[in-house]
Amino acid sequence: MLFDFDYPFVWDALKGADRPIILYGMGNGADKVLDEFQRRGIIAAGVMASDDFVRYQSYRGFTVKKQSDLEKELGDFTIALCFASDLPDVTAHIRKVATGHELLVPNVPVFGSENLDDDYITAHQSNIEAAFELLADEPSKKVFKGALDFFYTGRLPYLDAIDSDKDEVFRDILCLHNESYLDLGAYRGDTVDEFLHYADGYTSITAVEPNPKNYQKLCEHIADMPNAVALHAGIADRDGVMYVTKSSGRMAALNTESGVEVPVTTVDRIDCRPTYIKVDIEGMEAAMLDGAAHTLKTLKPKLNLAAYHRTGDFFELILRLHAIHPDYQIYLRKHPYIPCWDLNIYAI
Repeated sequence: MLFDFDYPFVWDALKGADRPIILYGMGNGADKVLDEFQRRGIIAAGVMASDDFVRYQSYRGFTVKKQSDLEKELGDFTIALCFASDLPDVTAHIRKVATGHELLVPNVPVFGSENLDDDYITAHQSNIEAAFELLADEPSKKVFKGALDFFYTGRLPYLDAIDSDKDEVFRDILCLHNESYLDLGAYRGDTVDEFLHYADGYTSITAVEPNPKNYQKLCEHIADMPNAVALHAGIADRDGVMYVTKSSGRMAALNTESGVEVPVTTVDRIDCRPTYIKVDIEGMEAAMLDGAAHTLKTLKPKLNLAAYHRTGDFFELILRLHAIHPDYQIYLRKHPYIPCWDLNIYAI
């Protein structure tokens, strides 16, 4: 059954842990975890980092230590993973750490503050079930169930069971041939390169990026590509402006009050008649779909849509897309990443 879980809700498991709890990682993810610890009355016993990052620095009142230091001090402990990575050596090390200690990955969404707990499931059960039934194949349903299990329990084996290579998606689902490509959240051109690797030719490339530094790198990257243009803009459901920080990181773009002013537009206003759209725009995916309704209804472009930035994205985006164009065949795939990032909707 969709809502039968083999383990307790991850935050309840942490609160009821009979061993000290050590945070693994620092930065924004760890800040969110510690803030939730304080809200739920969970006590952290320390913070660890991979050996190459340990300088015995201070973080939120803790001295950051090596795993071996903490093992000498505490013996066994439960680890709460607080960072994300798709680097094979890093994810392999995380799994190695998990062989010696219980390792849980508390669910802290990239954007928003909702947790997928029992109350959340009760409130959204019918929509979750409806999205599940819309999926086009059994692998998609396996990914959906595995992602739901992971979000609820924070257990790594659920991710391992649903990871797949992107080759299968591009070979068997998207099948890109002579496309007009619209890249939303193009960063510095890495997903343009991905498109060129898999596509059997193209008619045009329109790459959209709001971050000023990344946009400049993107322009340089595609300068010699024929029929390729870059747009400095954000994407939403209406025209307007947004503010982005000057940092060049992927996750540092949005700022609601200060930074560099950048125009915001909609897919429907971009004059490129796309046949394939990739969307990874830091939690604005739902607004993007609303602002692309005419394009989706009239052109029905193939879609590659990030579905992990907000707690409900993995089911709400499916329902929203289906409401706009019921004829889409909708697939869900998860590519190697810890935690459940690179969870994508593919639609044709």
